[in-house]
Amino acid sequence: MKTSSVEQRIADLYKQESSSVRATLIRLLHGNFDLAEEALQDAFVAALSQWQRDGIPNNPRAWLVSTGRFKVIDRIRKNARLDDLAQLAYTLETETQADSFDATDTIEDDRLRLIFTCCHPSLAMQARVALTLREVCGLTTEAIAAAFLVPVPTLAQRIVRAKNKIRDAAIPYEVPEQDGLPARLEAVLSVVYLVFNEGYTASSGTQLTQPDLSTEAIRLGRLLLGLLPDPEVMGLLALMLLHDARRDGRTNENGDLIPLEEQDRTCWDQTQIKEGCNLVVQALRAGPAGEYALQAAIAAVHAEAAAAEDTDWIQIVGLYDALLKVNPSPVVALNRAAAVAMRDGPFAGLEAIDELADHKDLQGYYLLHAARADLFRRLSQPEEAAHCYQQALGLTQQAPERRFIQQRLATLQKQK
Repeated sequence: MKTSSVEQRIADLYKQESSSVRATLIRLLHGNFDLAEEALQDAFVAALSQWQRDGIPNNPRAWLVSTGRFKVIDRIRKNARLDDLAQLAYTLETETQADSFDATDTIEDDRLRLIFTCCHPSLAMQARVALTLREVCGLTTEAIAAAFLVPVPTLAQRIVRAKNKIRDAAIPYEVPEQDGLPARLEAVLSVVYLVFNEGYTASSGTQLTQPDLSTEAIRLGRLLLGLLPDPEVMGLLALMLLHDARRDGRTNENGDLIPLEEQDRTCWDQTQIKEGCNLVVQALRAGPAGEYALQAAIAAVHAEAAAAEDTDWIQIVGLYDALLKVNPSPVVALNRAAAVAMRDGPFAGLEAIDELADHKDLQGYYLLHAARADLFRRLSQPEEAAHCYQQALGLTQQAPERRFIQQRLATLQKQK
């Protein structure tokens, strides 16, 4: 195989499999996150040279796990001066000799084990989510910080402290027993949803979406539903399926963003919509409506409308009212205000948004300014709209979103 083909295959594997390999290495290295990261990098470096000479193995993922573990043993034996590292090397070598590791049988479960380990109750909620996004899903610290609306150094320290806590407290690398699952579920669902959101609308970069992340989040959602058929797990999976069903209609052939009301609904995935809507019904019937089930119900109303003008905005506003009782966040309030604008007109929407304008959690949130801009545009107030679009433009790093705002600004300029 040509060198370029091997290098491309390795690059693809790193993108597709590195987080799974990392999760298994963390288990095999007794929860040592840093050693696992070193092992992961060593394995891929070794692949660059050995696969060009010997060819790509039949099971590349298993090869990477096995090679990474052996590389760590060699590194520790050569460099270890501390008794605990020497003992770890001995333990790893003994385990390697004692059992035949079959990555195919175990690697799919390791990411779920890692999620629950990272989401252990002894960690702060914010740390659980941040660590899992970094270690399970491989998101960069910068991307996670953008999702949390916090400074990058703050997020980085949060991850370091979480790793140290796991090590010092000897938190077990396992999925909790059935009776302990519900208490751990909230953090896990938050992780999965943030992974999905990073895939659905990337926090930065040249592409609006990162489909691999969305697909991975949906896969994790299915795993969780099989593990714990809770109404909120159903709701989250439904929400992700319904949003992801619109993926092909959200951009044009140039990668430019298409607003929901302008999307070609024949491009939407009707199979996913049907599955998502069925899960919404199950979730709402199974118990009191939670945050994810209500968000999924809102997405279902959008998905079931044959055209934008057929959307039942009265029902959507009512669902947002219910959601605010469960999760009284300013972002939910902003989304409700946008729905009010569609139900009652732009003036009513602006009034609702202006009540949120001074909220500290929305100061750096570009969608607040983009929503105000759109309402001013609909009211034929181009100067006010342009001012708000400029504010939004300064707060987003996402290339398709920036192009969309710039296009709106160009159109407004022509109207002056």
